[in-house]
Amino acid sequence: MRSDPRSPRLPRHIAVIMDGNGRWAERRGMHRIQGHQAGIKATRRIVRVCRKMGIKYLTLFALSTENLKRPKTELNALFNLFRHFIKKDITEMVENRVRLRVIGRIELLPQDIRKMIAESLERTRNCRAMNLIIAIAYGGRDEIIRAAQKFARSGKRNLNERDFAQMLDTAGIPDPDILIRTGDEIRISNFLIWQIAYAELYFTKTLWPDFSRRHLLKAVKSFQARERRFGLTSEQLGPKKSS
Repeated sequence: MRSDPRSPRLPRHIAVIMDGNGRWAERRGMHRIQGHQAGIKATRRIVRVCRKMGIKYLTLFALSTENLKRPKTELNALFNLFRHFIKKDITEMVENRVRLRVIGRIELLPQDIRKMIAESLERTRNCRAMNLIIAIAYGGRDEIIRAAQKFARSGKRNLNERDFAQMLDTAGIPDPDILIRTGDEIRISNFLIWQIAYAELYFTKTLWPDFSRRHLLKAVKSFQARERRFGLTSEQLGPKKSS
């Protein structure tokens, strides 16, 4: 689902590759897990800022399918952080009417985390102010393969973009308007590769634990300065609407 190019200039959907936790810790002589702990604080900060700004959808890349190959000690520590995040933050999310949604291979996660996710999805299902989408055990190519398999099982014969999009993990969620990547890497790392076809890309050297309201507003300002044509010409879009 693409945004209307004439829509207000505040992005409806922001997606973020939260990169740099490990390097943040290493530069300070800390253990990598301390970087992930700092990254959780940054996550809370940005979710709250987006909620106040009126961003309707925020998708955060928490753990890729490739990340599942990391050392077990680091994976276990990451899982513990996720458990803590869910336990500590779900009440605040309900109070602020933030709906939690999760995309990815949830079946690959520990059983207790799967149960916590299911309970959290149910607790927040009627929240309407904002959608927080967590991509965990997620890979863009894997998602497309799973969607193709689902379509094949559906019995439908004529494939089109709209029907295929409904087979993706993000069915019913508008495509991101802007993809932000922190940590000074300039690649998308198999994240939402179908959905970001027309997203504006924004890369920053700032490591995720240091990413603040100021950095987010700078990214949004960059988005607002860009003309989104979706393959059309400026003349076809007509006069710009004021933001």
